[in-house]
Parts: sequence; structure tokens; C-alpha cells
Amino acid sequence: MMRFILVSVALLMLSACSISYPNQAITGQVFPSVSGQTLAQQPMQLPQDLNGAVSLLLIGYKQDSQFDIDRWLIGLDMTQTKVPVYEVPTIQGVFPRMFSTLIDNGMRSGIPKPLWKGVVTVYQDGEQVQAFTGNENPNNARVVLLDAQGKVIYFYDQGFSVDALNTLRALL
Repeated sequence: MMRFILVSVALLMLSACSISYPNQAITGQVFPSVSGQTLAQQPMQLPQDLNGAVSLLLIGYKQDSQFDIDRWLIGLDMTQTKVPVYEVPTIQGVFPRMFSTLIDNGMRSGIPKPLWKGVVTVYQDGEQVQAFTGNENPNNARVVLLDAQGKVIYFYDQGFSVDALNTLRALL
């Protein structure tokens, strides 16, 4: 019961502290340098730690974004798309940082341990990422394909679609 109350309070505070940013067209821009931590508790600097490889970021701003991210992951798997993929839960505000351990533990409980290294939570720089992409329609994942230098070569924020997946695949 106490855990339920803590989670409810945390979610209330998370939703109360968000700032709205208009959606952006970011193709051609360099992804901002942001720090996060994998669920395996390894620090990660994006895009620097992507080792100069073309990489796909599936950025989510709300828990409900996971549904969209899962559809992208299934589509990528079913089409055997070969690209490093990182899920990037991105949460802005002071309160989420205060509850980051609780939030991360909740994610760990729903994600198999071998996948933890591919989930990079961004708290401190969350507002910077949300301002960069925009956060209108926050349930939609932000699909960001980066080239080896960290430049955005594909961006999509309209939910999952087969056409969008095929456009992404054509760029690889």
C-alpha cells in the first residue's frame, strides 16, 4: 500500500512539473549533448558514447510512450533492421530526479536484464531534449536516427506507421 501511495505521489508530481514545447523539425541538426544512465547503472553521454555509429534513439516522454516504442521495436525486429537502438526515457523537472531510483526500479522490473544496457534514462537534461524535439502529443515516441557524427538524419513523432518504418529503413 505504501509503495502504491509513493508511486501515485511521484506520478502526480511528474505530471505537474512539465513544460510544453512545440514540436520541432530537427532533421539536419546535431543532437544536443545530454547525459543519462542505463538501467544497468552505466553513465552514458548521448550522442558521444554511440561510438561514431549510426544509431536509433526511441525517445519517450511519458510512461504511455512505451506502447509506441514497443511497436517500433517489433517493427524493427520483424523487418530485421540492423541498427543499434536505444530506448531513451526522458523526464524533465526536479521531482522526477528526486524519484529517479523509484522510476528506474519500476522500469527494471518490466524490462529483461539483458536489455538494460540499451535503456538510457535522461533526467537532468530531460528538458533540453524535450525542447529540442518538442513534447506536444507526449504519448508518441520521438524516433531519431543519428549519423556517425550525431546529426539527425531522420525524425518522426507521429506514432508508429509502416510507411515511417520503411522510410527509416531506406536511410540505412
